[in-house]
Amino acid sequence: MTYESKNQDMRSWIAALEAAGELIRIDKPVDPLTQMGALLYRSRDKALFFEKLPHNWRSLGQAPANLRQAALAFDTELETLVPRVADRMGRLIPPTLVEDGPVKELKLGPGQFDLTELPVHVAGRRDAGAVIGSGLVVSKDPDTGRRNVSFHRLQIKGPNKSGILLYPRHTWKNYAKYQARNEPMPVAIFIGHHPLYYFAAATTAAYGLDEFEIAGGYLGHPVPLVRCESVDLEVPADAEVVLEGHIPPHYREAEGPFSEFQDYYVTGTGNNPVVEYRFMTRRRDAIFKNLQNGSEMEGCVFHKVPMGAAIFRRLKDVGGGPNLHNVMVLPGVFGLVVQMTPRAYGEAKNLLLAALSSEYQHPKLAIAVDADVDIFNPAELLWALTTRVDPQRDVVVIPGTHNHAMDASLAELGAPGTELWQRLGSKMLIDATIPPPADAAARAAFERIRPRNAGLRLEDFAAEASLPLVRGLPERFFGSKLLGDG
Repeated sequence: MTYESKNQDMRSWIAALEAAGELIRIDKPVDPLTQMGALLYRSRDKALFFEKLPHNWRSLGQAPANLRQAALAFDTELETLVPRVADRMGRLIPPTLVEDGPVKELKLGPGQFDLTELPVHVAGRRDAGAVIGSGLVVSKDPDTGRRNVSFHRLQIKGPNKSGILLYPRHTWKNYAKYQARNEPMPVAIFIGHHPLYYFAAATTAAYGLDEFEIAGGYLGHPVPLVRCESVDLEVPADAEVVLEGHIPPHYREAEGPFSEFQDYYVTGTGNNPVVEYRFMTRRRDAIFKNLQNGSEMEGCVFHKVPMGAAIFRRLKDVGGGPNLHNVMVLPGVFGLVVQMTPRAYGEAKNLLLAALSSEYQHPKLAIAVDADVDIFNPAELLWALTTRVDPQRDVVVIPGTHNHAMDASLAELGAPGTELWQRLGSKMLIDATIPPPADAAARAAFERIRPRNAGLRLEDFAAEASLPLVRGLPERFFGSKLLGDG
């Protein structure tokens, strides 16, 4: 099959961002090692396109910079983002194999490429060096041949070598099988593509489910794949850059610290595996992708959306189908909010228990709120916690749970690069909902205050009142259904 240029890629994404007024072009020279990290870290609202980088590279970063831009990628709005993604998760579309594609325009073998000449940035002041955060690692189960695609940080260690942090999930499981055979694990790492590929790679699914099928469902068309040049793997034909290599068995080197998604440096630091590269393919005018990590940065956005959507899908059938409205992952990714209208007393706790034991290891804190709470407004969430929670009745702590290995607040067992690596801690649920509609009298006590003539607009009465208001309740909360019971 031949490649069709109409497929979505990073270039169509750049065009979409620019058309929406969501892209800033940086037309002055920028040093990736000393300047780019600060510019990316400051840009929480817009994507950045760097046009003048060393060795004539260009680079895209902070794209998506926030959940609003994530909604743009999925062609929806912020409030409907998670339900939209949850729906598309169920539409797996297998990839197709094509003969050629833009990522094959330049083929560079051993000695013909140098990782240190890529515009890889240093994200934080304590980072051990430049780290590729945007590389999506493709590997296969040596027994079944099933693909896996996932995020892994890649610390540059030389012209053809990087470190790699293998979190103890699917890629680690593949690697453990190769290591048991004393064989190197082939990997292919593609850098730079449409964000839906990154959302797919961040989607935690059953072991053996091909993330390219998830990407196809998100995109609405099959992912076009091409065969690699030096390893038995396939990569997207319309990526910007592909690195091919292998991870040697039983070999470790010091790796980290690195600016991670939860806004700390130390997690994951230790003796980790390495990747040795033998081949690079790329577009002739390839655009590099840099990804800044940290809480509420691009790396966090990629994980928050599919995590919220997967948990939304899990919760929608709990107890025969609750009145579930939305799910949002909190900053730092270790907590989430479930927006619902409880049908009965105690139902919120049932949903929160399910949310804390989902496909994802991240959540240790789950909060339930009613539909009249704007979950995208931190002040609204804090208000619900302080006015709707009786701690002795509504807060439950579950001790002795297996938690995410990158959560620095919990006790660490084992070490990165080993089978035992984990965190042993606890989980907490908070029911900040109000009485169910079935108990109308009790629920009425929590009716929120509203002014008379709530539809009046300030700008109709004062010429200088056109400045944007501080984000408060969405307009729909000024209607007659004050508690969102509909």
